[in-house]
Amino acid sequence: MDDMRKRTWAEIDLDRLARNYRALRALADPSCKFMGVVKANAYGHGAVPVARALESLGAEYLSVACLDEALELREAGVQAPILILGLTPPEYAGALLEHGIAQTVGDLETAAALSAAATAAGKPLTVHLKVDTGMSRLGILCDEAHLEGAAEIIRRACALPGLRWEGIFTHFANADGDEAYTMRQFTRFLDLLDRLAARGIVFPIRHCAASAAVLNYPCTHLDMIRPGIALYGHYPAPGMELTCALEPVMTLKTRVAAVRDLPAGTAVSYGCTRVLERDSRVAVLPVGYADGYFRLFSDALEVQIGPGRAHLLGRVCMDMCMVDVTDLPGVSPGDESVLYGDQAPVEAGADLVGTIQYELLCDVSPRVPRVYLGGGRED
Repeated sequence: MDDMRKRTWAEIDLDRLARNYRALRALADPSCKFMGVVKANAYGHGAVPVARALESLGAEYLSVACLDEALELREAGVQAPILILGLTPPEYAGALLEHGIAQTVGDLETAAALSAAATAAGKPLTVHLKVDTGMSRLGILCDEAHLEGAAEIIRRACALPGLRWEGIFTHFANADGDEAYTMRQFTRFLDLLDRLAARGIVFPIRHCAASAAVLNYPCTHLDMIRPGIALYGHYPAPGMELTCALEPVMTLKTRVAAVRDLPAGTAVSYGCTRVLERDSRVAVLPVGYADGYFRLFSDALEVQIGPGRAHLLGRVCMDMCMVDVTDLPGVSPGDESVLYGDQAPVEAGADLVGTIQYELLCDVSPRVPRVYLGGGRED
């Protein structure tokens, strides 16, 4: 047993990541660029190892949510272009310039502030313009009533000195559920591009397709796709499996800490919410909500132990939980148990608690070691 696997750990299969990358890339035109989304610690998979793998695979761009995430990659030696999708206060423009990081701009005021900072530094700052076609989050509003106004704002922004306008993008709000709304957003985006072209403004990179649109709507791929959850082997919604085969990159595992024989009538875990109805063998697993294994799974979710399934008993604790192994007589301390993986899909846990797999993957705690597998060997 190695130190990384003594309690609870996540195995990250970089070979699967590579196969997912190639499968998604094959959906787009060969000229289409690929932006690997590695924000939120690469959806819990480990930003630096994943970014390095994507860089070696040929991804033209990476994206993160904030400056600290971008700096983590640069400090680790990642050289690929990086776009910050969220906000960065203009006073940190120096860090963007120093480390060659592209910044999203979603309003004229921010553009002006970044322009002033870049001009003072004597160095151009690469930016991507964000437009709001219906997400109502960040970006210059460009619905039908605001298209002309948006085009004029963008014209003024693009006239500012010190900024290198590399890209323009939008984000779909419901590409995994509503085709009509997605196409309305896409049409708004295309209409805006036409109005800008009429003003002589053309951006080298136009992008709007995240995972759901990459899988569902090839017409939206444009100059670059930016898969997130699909890159890690999960589909944004049921039914997308028909588009291409993806493999989950993370397997979350723990190790049986103890196996106990308890009589019928025994209460299990906090609150005594579960009382055993029969004499039972109960395995203690050293994983809990502090590891990102939700308390809401209590008394409901199943885990995989060897070839069998074991049901959670009682409440998930901060650092431990209990499962019923009465019908799995071979279970012993030290045995591995799969919490999320091929035979225990993370989607089952997400469905159980009314959330999405994104949240469960991102919530795997930093105290859970990531063990990286790739190239037929462990790195």
